[in-house]
Amino acid sequence: MADRNYYEILGVDRKASDDDIKKAYRKLVRKYHPDVSKDPDAVAKTSEINIAYETLHDKEKRAEYDAMLDNPFGHGAQQQAGGRSGFNYQQYDFDPSHFGQNGAFGNGDFHFDDLFSAFGSRGGHGFQQNRTGPIKGEDQHAELVIDIDAAYHGAQRSMSLEMPTLNAQGQMSYERKTLNVKIPAGITEGQQIRLSGQGLPGFNGGAAGDLYLKISFRNQDNLYVQNRKDVYQRISVAPWTAALGGKIDVSTPAGKLSMNLPANSHNGQKMRLKGKGIPAKEAGDLYLLVNIVLPKSDTEADRAAWQALAQHYAGFQPENHV
Repeated sequence: MADRNYYEILGVDRKASDDDIKKAYRKLVRKYHPDVSKDPDAVAKTSEINIAYETLHDKEKRAEYDAMLDNPFGHGAQQQAGGRSGFNYQQYDFDPSHFGQNGAFGNGDFHFDDLFSAFGSRGGHGFQQNRTGPIKGEDQHAELVIDIDAAYHGAQRSMSLEMPTLNAQGQMSYERKTLNVKIPAGITEGQQIRLSGQGLPGFNGGAAGDLYLKISFRNQDNLYVQNRKDVYQRISVAPWTAALGGKIDVSTPAGKLSMNLPANSHNGQKMRLKGKGIPAKEAGDLYLLVNIVLPKSDTEADRAAWQALAQHYAGFQPENHV
């Protein structure tokens, strides 16, 4: 057996949960990624970490590996260089995530989170080592987190990240690429952007796989999305405006809108503007949530005004007006 098995490489127990394995992997990748680590062996360690994770995060591969650990001299357990077992699938040294300082890689109004390779998405847990002829590279999948404004108006960004490539000897290496990503207006949560040929490289002359970016929206201070394309926005309203009602102007992702606020509006009241949500093929709706903001009472005049209001509403009981 090799000096360290995959569990030891990741620093986890053999009974570790999937979550524990993923957390350990992320921590180690951040530590030893060649872009940030000063360790002279960072590339080799990163490769070793990726190989270990690629086996242990897949339930069937992990079960096969555990069986080999329990019976190291059994059939199919002949040890290969670097501690790799003689499984019937090929393992690739692929860095599945380029982590920045906060554990995500990104540029502008979007971030990559958890870009893990999709090895073995076709039958047989990857490629059989004895297959011949062109083999298409595996597709890759990532989550693309964008600001809501980008879904209204569209956006285009360029980003640099390390992509896996194959050298003449068929070994995996890394190459920094700049990719241009166009975010179309009207894209909804859960939709995917396909970057053709930006997945894992093919083998024996096969085409590269594709990179699929699944869209999710970043929740902002007063703005969030529900039901994929309905936008909810909290609007600040003065107490007298809420009480008296009237025309108000509101800045929204759909632009500046004028609307009539009903008299006696209450905190949390919801107003629906049909078709003003994400401008998809069937547009979502925009919901404005009333947030009544009280002015400060810093001066004697302020306190006197509030005292006069209190006297005017002397019989008012808040618990009866929820």
